[in-house]
Amino acid sequence: MKTRVTQLLGTEYPIIQGGMAWVAEAGLAAAVSAAGGLGMIGAANAPGEWVREQIREVRSRTSQPFGVNIMLMSPYADEVAQIVTAEKVPVITTGAGNPEKYITMWKDAGCKVIPVVASVALAKRMERSGADAVVAEGCEAGGHIGELTTMVLIPQIADAVTIPVIAAGGIADGRGMAAAFMLGAEGMQLGTLFVVTKESRVHDQYKQAIIKAKDIDTRVTGRSTGHPVRALRNQMTKQYLAMEAAGAGLEELEYLTLGSLRKAVVEGDVVNGTVMAGQSAGLVKAELSCRELIEKLTAETDQLMKGAGIYEQDR
Repeated sequence: MKTRVTQLLGTEYPIIQGGMAWVAEAGLAAAVSAAGGLGMIGAANAPGEWVREQIREVRSRTSQPFGVNIMLMSPYADEVAQIVTAEKVPVITTGAGNPEKYITMWKDAGCKVIPVVASVALAKRMERSGADAVVAEGCEAGGHIGELTTMVLIPQIADAVTIPVIAAGGIADGRGMAAAFMLGAEGMQLGTLFVVTKESRVHDQYKQAIIKAKDIDTRVTGRSTGHPVRALRNQMTKQYLAMEAAGAGLEELEYLTLGSLRKAVVEGDVVNGTVMAGQSAGLVKAELSCRELIEKLTAETDQLMKGAGIYEQDR
Protein backbone atom coordinates (compact mmCIF):
# COMPACT_ATOMS: atom_id res chain seq x y z
CA MET A 1 0.00 0.00 0.00
CA LYS A 2 2.29 2.74 -1.32
CA THR A 3 1.23 6.36 -1.72
CA ARG A 4 2.99 9.70 -1.51
CA VAL A 5 2.29 9.59 2.22
CA THR A 6 4.23 6.35 2.77
CA GLN A 7 7.07 7.78 0.69
CA LEU A 8 7.05 10.99 2.71
CA LEU A 9 6.89 9.27 6.10
CA GLY A 10 9.04 6.25 5.34
CA THR A 11 6.34 3.90 6.64
CA GLU A 12 4.95 0.64 5.32
CA TYR A 13 1.35 1.83 5.49
CA PRO A 14 -0.25 5.30 5.06
CA ILE A 15 -1.74 5.15 8.56
CA ILE A 16 -1.02 7.74 11.27
CA GLN A 17 -2.06 7.38 14.89
CA GLY A 18 -3.63 10.59 16.21
CA GLY A 19 -1.65 12.64 18.74
CA MET A 20 -4.28 12.42 21.49
CA ALA A 21 -3.68 14.14 24.83
CA TRP A 22 -3.10 11.72 27.75
CA VAL A 23 -3.37 8.80 25.29
CA ALA A 24 -0.59 9.15 22.71
CA GLU A 25 2.48 8.30 24.78
CA ALA A 26 5.71 6.46 23.95
CA GLY A 27 4.40 2.91 24.36
CA LEU A 28 1.51 3.35 21.96
CA ALA A 29 3.55 5.39 19.47
CA ALA A 30 6.31 2.77 19.36
CA ALA A 31 3.80 -0.06 18.88
CA VAL A 32 2.10 1.72 15.95
CA SER A 33 5.42 2.52 14.27
CA ALA A 34 6.70 -1.03 14.76
CA ALA A 35 3.50 -2.31 13.11
CA GLY A 36 4.14 -0.26 9.97
CA GLY A 37 2.15 2.91 10.70
CA LEU A 38 3.32 6.23 12.09
CA GLY A 39 3.09 6.39 15.88
CA MET A 40 2.62 9.82 17.45
CA ILE A 41 3.44 11.33 20.82
CA GLY A 42 0.78 13.83 21.89
CA ALA A 43 2.57 16.79 23.52
CA ALA A 44 -0.75 18.41 24.52
CA ASN A 45 -0.13 20.66 27.56
CA ALA A 46 2.90 18.69 28.77
CA PRO A 47 6.21 20.45 29.52
CA GLY A 48 9.11 20.08 27.14
CA GLU A 49 11.17 17.69 29.24
CA TRP A 50 8.32 15.16 29.33
CA VAL A 51 8.17 15.31 25.54
CA ARG A 52 11.94 14.82 25.28
CA GLU A 53 11.73 11.76 27.54
CA GLN A 54 8.92 10.32 25.41
CA ILE A 55 10.89 10.87 22.19
CA ARG A 56 13.87 9.02 23.60
CA GLU A 57 11.66 6.24 24.94
CA VAL A 58 10.17 5.66 21.48
CA ARG A 59 13.65 5.53 19.98
CA SER A 60 14.67 2.92 22.56
CA ARG A 61 11.75 0.71 21.46
CA THR A 62 11.78 1.01 17.67
CA SER A 63 13.96 2.21 14.82
CA GLN A 64 10.93 3.06 12.71
CA PRO A 65 9.74 6.63 11.97
CA PHE A 66 7.47 8.34 14.50
CA GLY A 67 6.20 11.83 15.21
CA VAL A 68 5.14 14.40 17.79
CA ASN A 69 1.87 16.32 17.74
CA ILE A 70 2.17 19.84 19.14
CA MET A 71 -0.90 21.66 20.41
CA LEU A 72 -0.04 25.25 19.59
CA MET A 73 -2.33 26.66 22.30
CA SER A 74 -0.19 24.99 24.96
CA PRO A 75 1.83 27.30 27.23
CA TYR A 76 4.79 25.02 26.48
CA ALA A 77 4.43 25.18 22.67
CA ASP A 78 7.59 27.26 22.09
CA GLU A 79 9.63 25.00 24.37
CA VAL A 80 8.34 21.82 22.72
CA ALA A 81 8.96 23.30 19.26
CA GLN A 82 12.62 23.78 20.17
CA ILE A 83 12.93 20.30 21.66
CA VAL A 84 11.50 18.46 18.63
CA THR A 85 13.94 20.46 16.50
CA ALA A 86 16.92 19.54 18.65
CA GLU A 87 15.83 15.90 18.74
CA LYS A 88 15.26 15.91 14.96
CA VAL A 89 11.88 14.21 15.28
CA PRO A 90 11.03 12.67 11.88
CA VAL A 91 7.46 14.02 11.67
CA ILE A 92 5.70 16.92 13.38
CA THR A 93 1.95 17.44 13.27
CA THR A 94 0.26 20.48 14.77
CA GLY A 95 -3.20 21.45 15.98
CA ALA A 96 -5.06 24.29 17.68
CA GLY A 97 -3.22 27.09 15.93
CA ASN A 98 -0.98 28.20 13.07
CA PRO A 99 2.56 26.72 13.02
CA GLU A 100 4.00 29.10 10.40
CA LYS A 101 6.61 30.65 12.70
CA TYR A 102 8.17 27.22 13.34
CA ILE A 103 8.02 25.60 9.90
CA THR A 104 11.36 26.84 8.53
CA MET A 105 13.17 25.84 11.74
CA TRP A 106 11.64 22.37 11.64
CA LYS A 107 12.33 21.78 7.98
CA ASP A 108 15.93 22.98 8.35
CA ALA A 109 16.29 20.25 11.00
CA GLY A 110 15.01 17.64 8.52
CA CYS A 111 11.57 17.24 10.10
CA LYS A 112 8.48 16.61 7.98
CA VAL A 113 5.75 19.11 8.88
CA ILE A 114 2.08 18.10 8.64
CA PRO A 115 -0.44 20.56 10.15
CA VAL A 116 -3.97 19.42 11.00
CA VAL A 117 -6.47 21.65 9.17
CA ALA A 118 -10.25 21.94 9.04
CA SER A 119 -10.67 24.29 6.08
CA VAL A 120 -9.49 24.81 2.51
CA ALA A 121 -8.13 28.26 3.35
CA LEU A 122 -5.84 26.95 6.09
CA ALA A 123 -4.70 24.03 3.93
CA LYS A 124 -3.65 26.42 1.15
CA ARG A 125 -1.88 28.67 3.64
CA MET A 126 0.03 25.72 5.09
CA GLU A 127 1.12 24.64 1.61
CA ARG A 128 2.40 28.16 0.89
CA SER A 129 4.27 28.10 4.21
CA GLY A 130 6.14 24.94 3.26
CA ALA A 131 4.14 22.13 4.87
CA ASP A 132 4.92 18.69 3.46
CA ALA A 133 1.31 17.47 3.74
CA VAL A 134 -1.87 18.27 5.66
CA VAL A 135 -4.21 16.25 7.81
CA ALA A 136 -7.73 17.27 6.80
CA GLU A 137 -9.91 16.50 9.80
CA GLY A 138 -13.69 16.30 9.58
CA CYS A 139 -16.05 17.04 12.43
CA GLU A 140 -16.77 13.32 12.95
CA ALA A 141 -13.44 13.12 14.81
CA GLY A 142 -13.10 12.98 18.59
CA GLY A 143 -11.64 15.83 20.60
CA HIS A 144 -11.31 19.33 19.15
CA ILE A 145 -13.12 19.61 15.82
CA GLY A 146 -14.08 21.96 13.01
CA GLU A 147 -17.42 22.30 11.24
CA LEU A 148 -17.12 20.40 7.93
CA THR A 149 -17.60 16.66 7.53
CA THR A 150 -14.86 14.42 6.19
CA MET A 151 -16.98 13.63 3.13
CA VAL A 152 -17.02 17.23 1.92
CA LEU A 153 -13.72 18.45 3.39
CA ILE A 154 -11.33 15.90 1.82
CA PRO A 155 -12.20 16.41 -1.86
CA GLN A 156 -12.21 20.18 -1.54
CA ILE A 157 -8.78 20.25 0.08
CA ALA A 158 -7.44 17.63 -2.34
CA ASP A 159 -8.54 19.89 -5.21
CA ALA A 160 -7.01 22.98 -3.59
CA VAL A 161 -3.46 21.81 -2.78
CA THR A 162 -0.76 19.78 -4.51
CA ILE A 163 0.78 18.33 -1.34
CA PRO A 164 -0.57 15.01 -0.02
CA VAL A 165 -3.82 15.06 1.96
CA ILE A 166 -4.30 12.76 4.95
CA ALA A 167 -7.93 12.14 5.94
CA ALA A 168 -9.15 12.10 9.54
CA GLY A 169 -12.54 11.88 11.19
CA GLY A 170 -14.98 8.97 11.17
CA ILE A 171 -12.63 6.33 9.70
CA ALA A 172 -12.82 3.02 11.53
CA ASP A 173 -12.49 0.22 8.98
CA GLY A 174 -11.45 -0.61 5.43
CA ARG A 175 -14.64 0.89 4.04
CA GLY A 176 -13.75 4.24 5.56
CA MET A 177 -10.19 4.06 4.29
CA ALA A 178 -11.29 3.10 0.79
CA ALA A 179 -13.80 5.95 0.77
CA ALA A 180 -11.13 8.42 1.88
CA PHE A 181 -8.82 7.24 -0.93
CA MET A 182 -11.62 7.78 -3.44
CA LEU A 183 -12.20 11.29 -2.07
CA GLY A 184 -8.59 12.20 -2.81
CA ALA A 185 -6.72 11.34 0.40
CA GLU A 186 -3.41 9.47 0.26
CA GLY A 187 -3.25 8.54 3.93
CA MET A 188 -5.39 8.27 7.06
CA GLN A 189 -5.09 9.54 10.62
CA LEU A 190 -7.01 7.43 13.14
CA GLY A 191 -7.64 8.22 16.79
CA THR A 192 -10.59 6.42 18.38
CA LEU A 193 -9.48 3.01 17.06
CA PHE A 194 -6.02 3.35 18.61
CA VAL A 195 -7.46 4.38 22.00
CA VAL A 196 -8.88 0.87 22.28
CA THR A 197 -5.72 -1.04 21.27
CA LYS A 198 -3.99 -3.42 23.69
CA GLU A 199 -0.90 -1.21 23.85
CA SER A 200 -2.94 1.85 24.80
CA ARG A 201 -2.59 2.69 28.51
CA VAL A 202 -6.07 4.20 28.61
CA HIS A 203 -8.17 2.91 31.54
CA ASP A 204 -10.22 -0.15 30.64
CA GLN A 205 -13.47 1.60 31.55
CA TYR A 206 -12.70 4.24 28.89
CA LYS A 207 -12.01 1.51 26.34
CA GLN A 208 -15.20 -0.34 27.23
CA ALA A 209 -17.22 2.87 26.93
CA ILE A 210 -16.03 3.18 23.33
CA ILE A 211 -16.63 -0.50 22.52
CA LYS A 212 -20.18 -0.27 23.92
CA ALA A 213 -20.97 3.05 22.19
CA LYS A 214 -23.80 3.31 19.66
CA ASP A 215 -24.04 5.56 16.62
CA ILE A 216 -25.78 8.37 18.54
CA ASP A 217 -23.56 8.33 21.62
CA THR A 218 -21.30 11.34 21.02
CA ARG A 219 -21.98 14.98 21.86
CA VAL A 220 -20.23 18.22 20.93
CA THR A 221 -19.62 20.66 23.76
CA GLY A 222 -17.98 24.08 23.66
CA ARG A 223 -19.54 25.52 20.54
CA SER A 224 -20.31 28.71 22.48
CA THR A 225 -16.62 29.11 23.37
CA GLY A 226 -15.34 28.68 19.82
CA HIS A 227 -13.53 25.46 20.77
CA PRO A 228 -15.96 22.58 20.13
CA VAL A 229 -15.02 19.14 21.48
CA ARG A 230 -16.58 15.78 20.61
CA ALA A 231 -16.86 13.18 23.41
CA LEU A 232 -19.09 10.32 24.47
CA ARG A 233 -22.25 11.51 26.19
CA ASN A 234 -22.29 11.19 29.98
CA GLN A 235 -23.05 13.28 33.04
CA MET A 236 -20.22 15.65 32.16
CA THR A 237 -21.52 16.44 28.66
CA LYS A 238 -25.09 16.69 29.95
CA GLN A 239 -24.09 19.26 32.57
CA TYR A 240 -21.85 21.17 30.16
CA LEU A 241 -24.54 21.46 27.50
CA ALA A 242 -27.10 22.57 30.09
CA MET A 243 -24.72 25.27 31.30
CA GLU A 244 -24.05 26.39 27.72
CA ALA A 245 -27.78 26.62 27.05
CA ALA A 246 -28.16 28.74 30.19
CA GLY A 247 -25.49 31.16 28.95
CA ALA A 248 -22.57 30.17 31.18
CA GLY A 249 -19.33 32.02 30.51
CA LEU A 250 -15.99 30.64 29.35
CA GLU A 251 -14.39 30.67 32.79
CA GLU A 252 -17.27 28.74 34.36
CA LEU A 253 -17.26 26.15 31.57
CA GLU A 254 -13.49 25.70 31.72
CA TYR A 255 -13.66 25.16 35.47
CA LEU A 256 -16.20 22.36 34.93
CA THR A 257 -13.84 20.50 32.59
CA LEU A 258 -10.59 21.17 34.45
CA GLY A 259 -8.73 17.86 34.66
CA SER A 260 -11.67 15.95 33.22
CA LEU A 261 -9.75 14.25 30.39
CA ARG A 262 -7.15 12.90 32.81
CA LYS A 263 -9.99 11.79 35.08
CA ALA A 264 -11.39 9.63 32.26
CA VAL A 265 -8.15 8.36 30.72
CA VAL A 266 -6.17 7.65 33.89
CA GLU A 267 -8.80 7.12 36.59
CA GLY A 268 -11.49 5.55 34.42
CA ASP A 269 -14.23 7.99 35.47
CA VAL A 270 -16.46 7.72 32.41
CA VAL A 271 -19.37 9.45 34.18
CA ASN A 272 -17.81 12.77 35.15
CA GLY A 273 -14.71 12.70 32.96
CA THR A 274 -14.36 13.80 29.35
CA VAL A 275 -14.40 10.61 27.24
CA MET A 276 -13.14 11.98 23.93
CA ALA A 277 -14.12 9.77 20.99
CA GLY A 278 -15.23 10.19 17.40
CA GLN A 279 -18.52 9.23 15.80
CA SER A 280 -16.71 6.11 14.60
CA ALA A 281 -16.96 4.74 18.17
CA GLY A 282 -20.10 2.90 17.11
CA LEU A 283 -17.96 0.86 14.69
CA VAL A 284 -15.35 -0.16 17.27
CA LYS A 285 -16.17 -3.65 18.53
CA ALA A 286 -13.01 -5.15 20.03
CA GLU A 287 -9.63 -4.47 21.60
CA LEU A 288 -6.87 -5.45 19.15
CA SER A 289 -3.12 -5.03 19.18
CA CYS A 290 -1.77 -2.23 16.99
CA ARG A 291 -0.39 -4.77 14.55
CA GLU A 292 -3.68 -6.69 14.40
CA LEU A 293 -5.58 -3.45 13.84
CA ILE A 294 -3.33 -2.17 11.06
CA GLU A 295 -3.29 -5.55 9.32
CA LYS A 296 -7.09 -5.77 9.55
CA LEU A 297 -7.55 -2.24 8.15
CA THR A 298 -5.15 -2.73 5.26
CA ALA A 299 -6.54 -6.16 4.35
CA GLU A 300 -10.08 -4.79 4.25
CA THR A 301 -8.98 -1.79 2.21
CA ASP A 302 -6.97 -3.89 -0.24
CA GLN A 303 -9.96 -6.14 -0.84
CA LEU A 304 -12.21 -3.17 -1.58
CA MET A 305 -9.68 -1.29 -3.69
CA LYS A 306 -8.46 -4.24 -5.74
CA GLY A 307 -8.26 -3.14 -9.35
CA ALA A 308 -9.11 0.48 -8.59
CA GLY A 309 -5.58 1.68 -9.31
CA ILE A 310 -5.38 3.89 -6.24
CA TYR A 311 -2.04 2.56 -5.01
CA GLU A 312 1.30 2.77 -6.79
CA GLN A 313 0.33 5.75 -8.92
CA ASP A 314 2.22 8.99 -9.32
CA ARG A 315 0.26 12.09 -8.40
